[in-house]
Amino acid sequence: MASQRELSDFLAAVERRAFKQAMFAVRNEESALDIVQDSMMKLAEKYGDRPPTELPMLFQRILQNTIRDYYRRSKVRSLWTTLLSALSPGDDEDHDPLETISGETGSNVPNTPHGQFEQAQVLAMIEKEIELLPGRQREAFLLRYWEDMDVAETATVMGCSEGSVKTHCSRANHALAAALKAKGVTL
Repeated sequence: MASQRELSDFLAAVERRAFKQAMFAVRNEESALDIVQDSMMKLAEKYGDRPPTELPMLFQRILQNTIRDYYRRSKVRSLWTTLLSALSPGDDEDHDPLETISGETGSNVPNTPHGQFEQAQVLAMIEKEIELLPGRQREAFLLRYWEDMDVAETATVMGCSEGSVKTHCSRANHALAAALKAKGVTL
């Protein structure tokens, strides 16, 4: 059974990655923050008494379901707005959906300003390409490589077979590699 402190520590450890996942999915900062907050609240309310080892899988499942719920609500809201509104639907948001999040300084960060600038540019390109992936490929890619889940855990969170996870990840890897190679990036 997770203590209050263990649950709090877990949520503090995953909040930044969860926000980034939500941003990739919904491309709106306020909505991403709401999704992460709702997911954390659901975990604490419904599963706070679970053992700490179960929390990562439960949280990822809750986060993915909350993102899907967001899209369902958006679809319904969009339908009614379109049907009932006399305004034109040309409300285009001109903000950058991937605002930079300062990460912890690691040993692999270049020491020179030029090296840090180049790394920031490459990371921005990678994030942009991840954003362009189809939803299921992006979800599988982020769970496998960002959240460091194995194939079985990813399949459980996504609600699909392990073979589907492998296919989605493979396609995402190939698409990212091709896109980055076309831009002259070699990792």
